[in-house]
Amino acid sequence: MTQNIYDTDSFFEGYSQLPRSLKGLDGAPEWASIRALMPPLANASVADLGCGFGWFCRWAREQSAASVLGVDVSQNMLSKAEEMTSDAHIQYVREDLETLTLPENTYDLVYSSLTLHYIANLQGLFEQVYKSLKSGGWLVFSAEHPIYTAPRNPGWAEDQHKNTLWPINQYLVEGPRTTDWLADGVVKQHRTFSAYLTMLINTGFTLKHLEEWRPSAEQIDECPELKVELERPMFFIMAAQRGE
Repeated sequence: MTQNIYDTDSFFEGYSQLPRSLKGLDGAPEWASIRALMPPLANASVADLGCGFGWFCRWAREQSAASVLGVDVSQNMLSKAEEMTSDAHIQYVREDLETLTLPENTYDLVYSSLTLHYIANLQGLFEQVYKSLKSGGWLVFSAEHPIYTAPRNPGWAEDQHKNTLWPINQYLVEGPRTTDWLADGVVKQHRTFSAYLTMLINTGFTLKHLEEWRPSAEQIDECPELKVELERPMFFIMAAQRGE
């Protein structure tokens, strides 16, 4: 079962104060890059895996999606999403993505934001997603970059010249990494880029876009603390399609 850290009070309280929690999609600096990958959503059937507070679910409906399914393992997340949502065309369900079963040939788009690096059985999830997509359907997702998940003890360091460094170790050793972020003992799954790509290809997807996200000059001007993100990619964005 996926670790349900979001139902830990201390973690959920900290997460609720993040800009992406308070401001929604506009509080996520990578959102402009993701939005540019979205297929037309008018009359589309959409699933959001790891939906959190439901920000993307509500946005999809604003784009005239016919129906949206939001899935999350955290009851805290889903309760907040339901509190913020008043739309009969959005359904929220509590499910573990490790064992999720989706209806076949149903969705035009399956979306996931910064969730898949928590999933150990990612190959199984990709297979479920592929079957659930209609012909020509899209999978668009973001996840923590392998450079970000690789270190056993992630964190910034400095060299003798005060240059900011992100240490990398055991990059090629895939598997769980336990870190302290908002709470102690958060378990993430480290895998290489080739592992992500191989799983998608073996499932049958056609890769359409891969982006190692970086903040723009305008974003750095507005939020100078983002400048350090130029030292290493924090997350990546992929778009893949099921064949016609």
